[in-house]
Amino acid sequence: MLSNSRPLITVVGALSKQGRSVVRALLESQRYRVRALTRRVNTPGAQDLARQGAELMAVPLELGHKEDFIQAFKGSYGTFLMTPGITPEASHAETHETALGKQIADAAVEAGVEHLVFTSLENVDRITGGKKWVPHFTDKGRVENYIRTLPVTSSFIYMAFFYTNLLEYYQPRLKGDALVFPIYLPEDFRAPFVDPLTATGPAVLEIFDNKDKYAGHSLPVIGDIISPKELVETFSRVTGKKAVYSSAFTREELLHHFPSFSSMGALTDEVIGMAEYAVEYGYFRKDRDLLWSRRINPDSLTWEQFLRTTGWRGQALSFAL
Repeated sequence: MLSNSRPLITVVGALSKQGRSVVRALLESQRYRVRALTRRVNTPGAQDLARQGAELMAVPLELGHKEDFIQAFKGSYGTFLMTPGITPEASHAETHETALGKQIADAAVEAGVEHLVFTSLENVDRITGGKKWVPHFTDKGRVENYIRTLPVTSSFIYMAFFYTNLLEYYQPRLKGDALVFPIYLPEDFRAPFVDPLTATGPAVLEIFDNKDKYAGHSLPVIGDIISPKELVETFSRVTGKKAVYSSAFTREELLHHFPSFSSMGALTDEVIGMAEYAVEYGYFRKDRDLLWSRRINPDSLTWEQFLRTTGWRGQALSFAL
């Protein structure tokens, strides 16, 4: 029987792709107990986490619940923190994601947590001097900057583009005898991608296992560095299906492929800004260690391995729970 003296890690956003991966990896290691925070404790997804051995606690991931987070973090050696990307109400408007991240981090410190791992991203506003608007990057970067001022050991992971976005939000469409892949990056631009469902957990486990080694570090989590052209060619080779790339990089191209985006002004601006930022400045800062996550987790899935593991053949999928 496993001892209750094992360190407790509290996972925020436990039903998110990243959260589920972290819960699973920590429990499978048998070195930690896990408290999983979600407002939806009675859903099948949450009950699945409980069957894996997680303690469920209902805490909404939103502003105004600092005391709930303090109570949830009590007794925890460490926490995995995340903030959801929040679509602004209007283009270039502020969101409350930064305030939410600060609230959660403050709660962790007040609860006496020793080690905080936050899933962050580059501060695009600072890097580009305000030329590119990508709030779900910049807000996380601002939260990271704030956490670094707090009296707690902290580490940060930076997730690459998700493979799963191509299955959920930018699905290929059948045209004639070929699947057309509308991708928001230029055909030959090589970008970092990752499967959040399998890669997040091993990275966070490595950090909690080596607190002092990774204190203060910002660490990219990458499965593959690959171009849209290579993504499509690999899909065809693995599945035997004819597939072609089609650019969704410009606003006109994006709206042509995804007309529903025309009613989502701020989200459309953000997606375009994200793609332009990645191409013009690089998704990750040039001093980031792009090899780290594959060194510590050689099983991190490449795009080809992701296709073979999931058996995906171009159909629309959802990974929400």
